[in-house]
Amino acid sequence: MKSDNIKEGIQRAPHRSLLRACGLDDEDFKKKPFIGIANSFTDIVPGHIHLRDLVDFVKDGIIAAGGIPFEFDTMAICDGISMNHDGMKYSLPSREIVAATVESMAKGHSFDGLVLIPSCDKVVPGMIMGASRVDVPTIVVTSGPMIPRKYKGREADLITVYEAVGQYSAGKTSEEEVLKLEKCACPGPGSCSGLFTANTMACLTETLGLTLPMCATTHAVDENNYLIAKATGERIVKMVEEDLTISKILTEESFYNAIAMDMALGGSSNTALHLPALAYEAGIDVNLELFDKISKEIPHICLISPAGTDTMLDLHNAGGIPAVLKTLENKINTDVLTCTGKTIEENIEETKVKNSNVIHPIDNLYMKMEV
Repeated sequence: MKSDNIKEGIQRAPHRSLLRACGLDDEDFKKKPFIGIANSFTDIVPGHIHLRDLVDFVKDGIIAAGGIPFEFDTMAICDGISMNHDGMKYSLPSREIVAATVESMAKGHSFDGLVLIPSCDKVVPGMIMGASRVDVPTIVVTSGPMIPRKYKGREADLITVYEAVGQYSAGKTSEEEVLKLEKCACPGPGSCSGLFTANTMACLTETLGLTLPMCATTHAVDENNYLIAKATGERIVKMVEEDLTISKILTEESFYNAIAMDMALGGSSNTALHLPALAYEAGIDVNLELFDKISKEIPHICLISPAGTDTMLDLHNAGGIPAVLKTLENKINTDVLTCTGKTIEENIEETKVKNSNVIHPIDNLYMKMEV
């Protein structure tokens, strides 16, 4: 194990002494994998305010499976809060800081495996980029979307508030109406409830094979989120035993699948920034020409807010990302390996689409690119 660098032999007595100060004892140095947990908790970003709770369940899973968890933090910037002022200049560069933090902590402490617990636009790709640089077994728990709310009979989310500001500027609504909407559109923990960059990246992370099935669309306040977190902690220990490193999951075929999912969902255009960066760290070439090529091959089968009226909760209830993969199974690479130790084909074998009005069948598309 990589952690033998800091725990095996007489020369590592000083290292073990420091680890004992953290609460470890003789049993913990005997073939128990050291698992780093990258947590982007902060109490100023809604997608991150509940991550301490998720971490506790991940730790329980790691310990139950025979591993030793070590939590560390990364930064997180909310694009929504940093938007429309000088703060926006810091959002994309923060991705590189997050990546460097994960890489530095994993290398500096010889972790055998990593659990990444991110949310929001730049943190999800940043953590995965850092993990790719050290190439250890890695699994992700994304935070889960925010529950949508209704305002005057229609779904409301962050984009609805922005639209209301525009309507106010045009003299079409009152300041009082904007305030009412502001107070209800973002009701609590989770990444902004539409298919913005955070939720798009969560969906693509699941498609890449880096999360357990249904992770991307299980909402932040759903108790199943904690079950996924604990199962993730258990699974990372098995991944270390199997030597299932991140490079065995992030392949050319899995990146094809991720872009295909992006096209099927109609996801955020920021993926054109993040997927090439992820691929670069994995030694794979992903460029805009590939996006263009895949867009002509993959149908648009979902219409999630802000493009449509369906929500992330609708997508989840329709079967989530596994159901979209099932719909696309003849158009993607289903023989790629995932963090479950199984292929996509095996993961979705029993999957069914539960609502064909949300996840349209191939013969009833929202849109197809004209070639």
